[in-house]
Amino acid sequence: MNSIARRSGHDGLSFPKPPFRALRRPGLLLLLLLLPVSAASAQTAPASGYQLPPKALQAIVDAPRPPQMFTSPKRDTVALVQTPSLPGIEVVAQPELKLAGLRIHPRTRAQSRFTFGTGLSLLDIASGKSQDVEGLPAPLSLATLDWSPDQRWIAFNRVDSASGANELWLVEVSRRRAHKLVSGLNTVSGRGYAWMPDSRRLLVQLQPEGQGEAPPTDATPSGPAVQETEISATVRQIRTYQDLLRNESDARVFEYYLRSQLATVDLAGTVVRAGAPQLYLEATPSPDGRHVLATRVERPFSYQVPVSMFAHRIEVLAPDGKFEHEIARLPLVDGLPTGNDAVPTGVREIAWRGDAPATLIWAEAQDGGDPARKTEIRDAVMMQAAPFERPPQTLMRLSARYAGAHWSRGDLALVDEFWWKTRQTRQWRIAPDHGDRAPELIFEGSSEDRYNDPGDPVSMRDENGQRRLLTSADGASLFYIGRGASPEGDRPFLDRYDLADKKRTRLFHSQAPHYEAPQALLDDRGQRLLTLRESPTEPGNLYLRDLSAADAAPRALTRFPHPTPQLKDIRKEQIRYKRGDGVELTADLYLPPGYDAKRDGPLPLLMYAYPAEFKSAAAASQVNGSPYRFNAVSYWGPLPYLAMGYAVLDNPSMPIVGEGEREPNDTYIEQLTASAQAAVDEVVRRGVADRERIAVSGHSYGAFMTANLLAHTRLFKAGIARSGAYNRTLTPFGFQAEERNYWQAEPTYRAMSPFNYADKIKDPLLLIHGEQDNNSGTFPVQSERLFAAIKGLGGKARLVMLPNESHGYRARESILHMLAETNHWLDQYVKNAKPAAAPAAKGKDKSAAAK
Repeated sequence: MNSIARRSGHDGLSFPKPPFRALRRPGLLLLLLLLPVSAASAQTAPASGYQLPPKALQAIVDAPRPPQMFTSPKRDTVALVQTPSLPGIEVVAQPELKLAGLRIHPRTRAQSRFTFGTGLSLLDIASGKSQDVEGLPAPLSLATLDWSPDQRWIAFNRVDSASGANELWLVEVSRRRAHKLVSGLNTVSGRGYAWMPDSRRLLVQLQPEGQGEAPPTDATPSGPAVQETEISATVRQIRTYQDLLRNESDARVFEYYLRSQLATVDLAGTVVRAGAPQLYLEATPSPDGRHVLATRVERPFSYQVPVSMFAHRIEVLAPDGKFEHEIARLPLVDGLPTGNDAVPTGVREIAWRGDAPATLIWAEAQDGGDPARKTEIRDAVMMQAAPFERPPQTLMRLSARYAGAHWSRGDLALVDEFWWKTRQTRQWRIAPDHGDRAPELIFEGSSEDRYNDPGDPVSMRDENGQRRLLTSADGASLFYIGRGASPEGDRPFLDRYDLADKKRTRLFHSQAPHYEAPQALLDDRGQRLLTLRESPTEPGNLYLRDLSAADAAPRALTRFPHPTPQLKDIRKEQIRYKRGDGVELTADLYLPPGYDAKRDGPLPLLMYAYPAEFKSAAAASQVNGSPYRFNAVSYWGPLPYLAMGYAVLDNPSMPIVGEGEREPNDTYIEQLTASAQAAVDEVVRRGVADRERIAVSGHSYGAFMTANLLAHTRLFKAGIARSGAYNRTLTPFGFQAEERNYWQAEPTYRAMSPFNYADKIKDPLLLIHGEQDNNSGTFPVQSERLFAAIKGLGGKARLVMLPNESHGYRARESILHMLAETNHWLDQYVKNAKPAAAPAAKGKDKSAAAK
């Protein structure tokens, strides 16, 4: 759920994922598999109003969801937040401001969000017992949650749109009891609160007192909105952002809602304000609690870029708001040089060093932020300690971009660097308090090479609440958790890494027939491990493992039931096949329960995919996913249609490869159609799909793929494209992984735009789009213009614009309507299409045949 903040690192369990990312799991009971099409599924598409799909699809939307989980600093307790069902359209349709790239709920002074936690309980890991928290408000409306460093308290943010409440609550862990601490938080930017290291106070952002009414959003204009460029020899690229400021009236409203008052509040609710209200983006206390790192926005604002690129002032304050030190004044970033490795100049990614009392770390580009400039050093990592009287010192110089650090102690930290163009990544060991020690390379490789991914270093929270590397009891080893990609599928692991000899010892490796992912290492000996274990028929549950006993069975801590028990017998197979150029591809093939290809014959099939770019064919050929993941049916993906009589090919590889100096997208259409052809040929060869009854679908870049496949092949009887972009001239300064702008790669932009080939789209295309899509590049006009083109050219298309919906649809009514539209489209143009010829005509199978 994107409504509840998920913790980073391996001591925070963070499922379920947002709907538009966690969609690639299995299926649904096929109740009417071999029966004639029912009246419900053969209905004609209604003209207006929200529609309901068949009950088998409704059941998926309303299925219970697993809770979100947050482990405590001492790793002995888990907070479980109950995840609710989808909100109604009346909630999603509430007033919402779209300003400077932010979406703001004006009544609560919070970021717009529509789903909140509805229950909170605490799970004791040792005993496996769970207890509810008492004294919770009704409704709970939990937005975010954070443990205190000493683990005695849990803070959570309650946002209730009905009452306008934006409150900070505390749970006293020993008593399992909650009470309200303070009202009037401002969470327009950030979480709005952070624990001080003493666990007795919190730093908060409050709504300013005496601010008065908000400026009217429909004020009489005082003049036109004017923009002007300056002549420059440097190309400055700007992506196509949404929800931008349009005029000075917008700017004043934006300032009103962003402005917040820094303060500290103690456990008794006593508030001490710190300085004057400012346009704060974030504020974080130092590990020793004596300083606050604050970032605030300054004018000039922009009508071209979001608030993250506005002029910023970064400074250090005392907890009482007194100014201490200015780190940087950063100008408005009105564009960047060409390339995905381009960054702004000046202070970047600034944060407190987690293992020091009050030391700041940041990166600064040494190449002007321009990846085209030839230089050996791209970034410098800078360090400056309180009282900030001495100039910053250079901690490290990098030949690629700084990608973060992991802190442990004065003689041990890890620094990551990454270069997008080559996909090269490195991890270095450094001694931050010993400048005479040279960095030591720990890992170097390609970010695309999943088989050799070393995983992520395990961290824990220290007594100040800071994230620190978990080292072994003797301090000689680190621990890594990884996905464990392999030719047999993902097999998550836990490794011990010896800092002296650089050797790895595997402490845990997921074994068939389960998929078991380490979530938190509970000790510094590498013996007690918390995992999330699942299988195709068993949903993910927490297990406790004793790794010191090789034969010890894991102990279940939770027993979450199957959310859709009527669908547990669907069949999944991870299949492998080759593209015409030799690239190996992977897909998840789902079949209805009880289905037998030899006995029942081929089925209509829905293919759902999302293309990805690679720099090597070898990396593109690696297996993705696992055959042992839980067959979780999400309303978002293709699996619900197993219940309606379809086979499903989910997440078939659609790699776009550009090795060496070649750009992947220069052969996008050829590679895309070749991948689709290989997938279709494979499911037909297996006898599970009918070549004349296959549909293709996707969301966002997958929708772009869908339109292109219909424009350049006749492989599919229909397509369903959700929230996509179809005319690349409307995203002229890059899109997805494309680094070049339109004027540098005009033939590629034109060739990749299905809008330019709308006259070749001969098979029915269903276009669905949120009316208020906020994703960069996928403006709603993209679907509107493609629909108009197909209509004007005599093709078959249907356009569904969902009111009040963004890039990921949020309201229950919208999701149900999406399923109803898709189901009707599939039934009308795929399920009831004329079947393919008998096997005797095998040699005449239709191919991709570019038109």
